[in-house]
Amino acid sequence: MNQAIATLEAVFDEIARSRMAGLPIVNPALRVEAVGFREWQERYAGVLVTPWSISLVLLPGQDATLEQLAPDKRATWEFPSGSYEFMGLVEPLLGTCQICPLISPVTEFADHASASELAQEIARAVFAADGSEAKAAPQMSRRAFLSFPARYASSQGEGQGGVG
Repeated sequence: MNQAIATLEAVFDEIARSRMAGLPIVNPALRVEAVGFREWQERYAGVLVTPWSISLVLLPGQDATLEQLAPDKRATWEFPSGSYEFMGLVEPLLGTCQICPLISPVTEFADHASASELAQEIARAVFAADGSEAKAAPQMSRRAFLSFPARYASSQGEGQGGVG
């Protein structure tokens, strides 16, 4: 695993144990996991599962930095599957990264395996149009994508609705 991705996991694990501990949006069945990260446009892109969200994340690469965004500023990145709007995040031990929240809260997931499986599907789908993974990623409408957590929860005998 790349050091930047390992640091991302360690920083968010600490956030989970400190700042987010005990908050009602936290799903105690989930843990921090970086999923499907790969080099992309000289940076690293992938999906981050936390006990409170599933997000697309951009990390700086060895030779490519990321703009530090003000709280009211967003950056739009074009991925093979479309445009995604990112917010800036600066953590002292991590540095500057950009994050695109996809699902929050994640309270409908019955277990971490379900959240991780969805994150893997998201990671494949984000890069699906690049040709190499187009056949591996399922074709999914926005409605189906947004109801994914409910399907995972209901497959475990819990949950009824989609992402709220």
